[in-house]
Amino acid sequence: MSIRGALKIMMLSICPLAGFNQGLYFPPLTGPEWETESPEAVGWCTNAIDPLYSLLAEEKSKAFLVLYNGRIILEKYFGSFTRDSLWYWASAGKTLTAFLTGMAVEDGELALHEPSAKYLGKGWTSCRESEENEITIWHQLTMTTGLDDRVTDNHCTLDTCLLCLDQPGQRWAYHNAPYTLLRNVLEAATGINENQYIQQKLKSRIGMKGLWLQSGWNNVYFSDARSMARFGLLVLNKGAWGQDVLMRDSSYFQAMTRPSQSLNPSYGYLWWLNGQPSFRLPGLQIDFPGPLLPEAPSDLIAGIGKNGQLLFVVPSLKLVMLRMGESNGNDEVSILLARDLWSAFEKVRCGGTVASDDPAGKQHKVIAFPNPAGDYLTLSGVAPGARVVLSDALGKVHEEYIINNNNILINHLQTGLYYIKIPYLNQSLVFSKH
Repeated sequence: MSIRGALKIMMLSICPLAGFNQGLYFPPLTGPEWETESPEAVGWCTNAIDPLYSLLAEEKSKAFLVLYNGRIILEKYFGSFTRDSLWYWASAGKTLTAFLTGMAVEDGELALHEPSAKYLGKGWTSCRESEENEITIWHQLTMTTGLDDRVTDNHCTLDTCLLCLDQPGQRWAYHNAPYTLLRNVLEAATGINENQYIQQKLKSRIGMKGLWLQSGWNNVYFSDARSMARFGLLVLNKGAWGQDVLMRDSSYFQAMTRPSQSLNPSYGYLWWLNGQPSFRLPGLQIDFPGPLLPEAPSDLIAGIGKNGQLLFVVPSLKLVMLRMGESNGNDEVSILLARDLWSAFEKVRCGGTVASDDPAGKQHKVIAFPNPAGDYLTLSGVAPGARVVLSDALGKVHEEYIINNNNILINHLQTGLYYIKIPYLNQSLVFSKH
């Protein structure tokens, strides 16, 4: 081995987060070439990878892929599924529609405040005309149309299935039919088929494959896992593929990936958002306290679909993660699987190592150990006198501490999953109590 190579390995072992200083890598638009990097090289705990894969196998996964700085760190396929196999995105595909809608807005094809009836035609619902005209494209993007999601089949897009229940903007409900009709809005506004539109505006520019297919009432996107990863990388880079800026409208991108309304702050424009004070789930008008995924970084955004189709984008970690497959549950939005997956992945990342820029621009590395913990939890990398907040997996605050000797007494906590928020670093990390 050369001296230069030995020095590189030495530096990686001393500073496993050195990759944060590298620029994002973008694979070629064609062909299978995609740069990889080993988990060891980025300082991950390789002994936790097999347990992660075991969880994925138990949950009937088909594909799992993790990008760090754009490079593939983990890529695993299960059973007969391969790199070239196609699978459905389910509601994770809503994120594609949100992005395409933004591109149409940027091109002046439509405006979010316009009535949906302008593109769907008069009588697309069973509401009175005055009520129908109040529903806008923005309401479709934010799940706030006011249409009744409690009908027998809330995927049905017929006017007879679309009944007014509340004023638009006054009720958040995970209602699939108004979302599906965004396809019709886009096609009417752009004048071309949605598959043609996504090919011209998105797929050809990032090397992505796939196709929208009709499945019952639903419009479902199918692709291979790497195509989903490419889209995640595009979003990680805020709508640019290298030097090719697909979405120049930064205001739309920010609105898409931030709380779109106050009823469910964990929902943007068809994206799920972590790190918010509460969230709602499909079919329920209940506010659950705490963030959607307490185990994950607060800036995580996600596409989440039925049977565990998951796409995570985490800007603070320069990370994209995806999972395709079936699952042991049949949830419309697989929050529990998402939580289990991220909890297992945190062990691969060595129990909650985080990196963040403080106001002085210095990078911090914070570690909680041992993990799982017994009577004490030790925090390494937190400044003396700092305040930290301990919460359970549902976001309920249990304790606040002022760090003195880096040890926190937790012998009174029940067995379970908890997370520590470090406000001055704007970071959170997860640990388990045995």
